[in-house]
Order: sequence, then structure tokens, then C-alpha cells
Amino acid sequence: MSSDLIIDVTPSEVVIALLEDRRLVELTREKQGSKFAVGDIYFARVRKIMPSLNAAFIDVGYEKDAFLHYLDMGPQFSTLNKVTNMAISSKNRISSLSKIQSEPDINKTGKIGDLLKVGQNILVQIAKEPISTKGPRLTSELSVAGRNLVLMPFSERVSVSQKISPPEEKHRLKKLIQSIRPKKYGVIVRTVSTGKRVAELDQELKKLVAKFETIFQKLKKATAPVLLVGEINRTTALLRDIYSPDFNSIIVNDAEVADEIAEYIESIIPEKKKTVKYYKGGQPIFEHFGVDRQIKSSFGKTVSFKNGAYLIIEHTEAFHVIDVNSGNRSKAGVDQETNALEVNLAAAEEIARQLRLRDMGGIIVIDFIDMHFSENRQKVYEKMRTMMAADRTKHNILQLSKFCLMQITRQRVRPEEHIETSEICPTCHGTGIVSPSILFADELDVKVNYIFKDLCKKKLTLKVHPFIAAYLQIGILSRRRKWIIKHLHPLHIEGVSSYGLLECHFFDENMEEIIL
Repeated sequence: MSSDLIIDVTPSEVVIALLEDRRLVELTREKQGSKFAVGDIYFARVRKIMPSLNAAFIDVGYEKDAFLHYLDMGPQFSTLNKVTNMAISSKNRISSLSKIQSEPDINKTGKIGDLLKVGQNILVQIAKEPISTKGPRLTSELSVAGRNLVLMPFSERVSVSQKISPPEEKHRLKKLIQSIRPKKYGVIVRTVSTGKRVAELDQELKKLVAKFETIFQKLKKATAPVLLVGEINRTTALLRDIYSPDFNSIIVNDAEVADEIAEYIESIIPEKKKTVKYYKGGQPIFEHFGVDRQIKSSFGKTVSFKNGAYLIIEHTEAFHVIDVNSGNRSKAGVDQETNALEVNLAAAEEIARQLRLRDMGGIIVIDFIDMHFSENRQKVYEKMRTMMAADRTKHNILQLSKFCLMQITRQRVRPEEHIETSEICPTCHGTGIVSPSILFADELDVKVNYIFKDLCKKKLTLKVHPFIAAYLQIGILSRRRKWIIKHLHPLHIEGVSSYGLLECHFFDENMEEIIL
């Protein structure tokens, strides 16, 4: 399977599209300068204790208080609290955790009021990003993720990914990490560590320890709430979690981001640095690689997937509902049971893709087409399990009921990706009334004159539908050539297939849109 990463960088956000065999399977948006990402470590303040929930609301600087449950505090919370107080104190200077005497583990059935008080300052980490009306979900069991290893401060355990095989390799890695890990630090060995040498793992482990221990210096001058250790940007974090040597290419439309990614790839797999490419084309990068078209066809309430069959996807506050429909699909000589099985197997493949693409979390209920034979229901269940195996998010799939209903739970750590595929008409702006198309070119004349004369712009890019772009540039004395001769300034016309027929947008020399 070939994998490609297409990254669209704009002043307001970075959009990351993961393609497998040229098919869109993941879409991630990261707002520039966004906060409260999974993995961020904050110095926060306890706002309110809720004994009935055995939880507390914590001020991390978000508009809504974050939520910390007693069971998410971690067994070594007392040690963490002790180190935090020592780091804040001007009398103590902490150079390493290995010199700190650990406190006993907290009681698993204890009360949060015995450990926290209103106004107390604590270290917490974002476990789930703010979703809908809820603030972030927190944990005090801190971790720092790297490509090969995950560092677990205040722990002594070494865990190895269950996906690593054979058992000899699992044993080798566990023994190796136990020999190099510092005291008071546990380690989780990730799947990509397979075959790695001790020098590489030791170097990464030291970097993770150094990254975590910067907290001690920052706490001296910190005033809660404040971010102490930020997760790397979403682009690099995604690469860290999913990158493999099988990636064909990583294509970016921003030179600076391309350099950052190339530097990161070089640090882990030097020979793959050349897979990072800077896109310089005139078309928007998503349009050039067909991502825009796939987004439009993959989001929305109705999603077609095979021979007229389609899905209806509904979202509620409590769960998501997916209905499988055969549509007008029919095959001569095929009985209803066989037809239902074929549609359901194809639907399972598309549903697995949709869950990753939209990042749907919580409870998902799927209404498959009725099948009477239990062996056919088992085939659909096995197909779903196979297709969901590539999903990195934790999930659980239940067997189909006799009514052909399937329940899936999928971990929710960030808001669901939602894209509105229906648009207000760019020509009439929803009024149902349009200007005569014969006057459109004359209107462009007026706007071009205004931009060059009144706004004094030195360079102009006009983006229109490809049909209009062709019309404006046809012939020796085309309208574009007349505009350039008249104003003595460069003017570029670009056709964008996603635009409406009479839609137009103007951009200055810095590619910032000119609002008229």
C-alpha cells in the first residue's frame, strides 16, 4: 500500500491529508498557534472539588474549566505533587528525578478531596482536547512521546507494544530498555522500535528525559495557569506517529514547513529525506492532487460507495448513527441474501474509512442491511475488524445483533472533523437572482480598474472558473492582455474548478485576497 501526505499551509491553519493508494483516509486541521492539544503539560490551579463525581475542575487557561477524575491522577500523584512543590520552592534545586525519594502510591479507592484543595497548583496533561461544550480532559499521569519510545516519569515499568513480533525481539527490546533507562522513569516501547539499535534508543531516551526535566526550571517562575511543555506541531506529531519507510512522498506548499519536515525525516531515516517535496504549482495543492474532490464526495450526510449503494450518516450529542442502503443496486440472478452480503461487506470498508476520515468518536451504531444467516453476519464482523486494524485510535467492535446492528466504541480525543459540503451559491449569494452573464466580463473590467487605479496595487491574480479563465485569455488581443497594456502591471489569471461559473476572487502580490 502506497501512502502520501499532502500538506496545505495557509496563514490561518495547516490542513494535512493522508492518502492511501491515492484515496483520502485521514484529514487533520491545525489552527496556527492552537493550544490545548493532546500531550501538552500545564501548570494549573484547582478551581472546584466535586466529591460526588470524585473529580475536580481545573483552570488551565481555557474558557471552560478542564476535568480531572481521581482515577486519572495516576498512582504516583503524591510523588508528582512533592516534586512540583520542591521545584517551586526557591530553597531546592532539582537536577534529576533519580535523586527524589518516591512517595507511596495513592489509594485506588481514595477520595479526591484527600489529595487536592481549592486553589492548589498542580501539574496536569491534556488527555482529550476541548469538544463541543466540554473543556479539556486531564490526567496527572504524565508522559512524553517520542518516535520510538514514550517516557513515563515517576514509574519504574517497561512495557513493550503487543504488535511487536517475534517474541525474541520483544524480549530483546525490553531487556535493552531496562539496561539504559534512568531511575524513576518508566518507558513504553512503540512498534516502530522493532530492529532499532541501543545507541539510537538511548539517544532518544536522553532527549525525552531532558525535555521533561525542563519543567523543573520553568516552575521557578511559573504562575498558574501556564503551558510548560507543548506537544510538537500536529504535522510533525502525525509524522511521528504514522510515518513509515513505505511513504512515497510528503508534499508541502510552504518552503519553511517543508524544510522542518525534511529535517525531522532526516533525523529518523536519513535516506528518506528526498521524499519531502516542496509544491510550487499555480493550482491550490489540494485541487492539484484531487483532495478537494474527495473531500466534497466523502463528507456530508449521504456518502455513495459502490454501484449505487450509499451511507446515511447522522450525528447526535450521544452517539453517531450510520444507515447502510443498497440504493438502486441490483444484479440479475442474485438472491437478496447474497446481494445484502455484498453491499454490507463494501459498506464495512467505507465505514472504516469514514471513521478515520471524520475522526468520529464515542458510540457508533451501524444499521446494516438485514441478513438471515449467522455466517454472513460473521463475515461482515470479520471484514469490519480487518478494515479497522489500520485505525490507530483505540476502538472496540461488537458482533452484529440478529437485527444486523453493530456497535462500535472509538476513543474521542479531539473534536470530530466536520465539513459542510453544501454551499451558498457564489453567484446569487442565496437570493436566486443573478446578474446577466453577458455583463460579467464588463464587471471584471470595472473591478480591475478599481484595484489598479484606486487601490494602487502593483500585481494582481484573478481566480475564476476554468471556462471564464479560458475566455479571458483567448486570442492575441485577449482581455487579460488589454488589462496589462492599459495598466502596465502584471496580471495572472488562474482557473479553479471548484469555483462557481460566475465566481471570482482577486489577490494582491502577497496572495492576500482583496475584498471588494
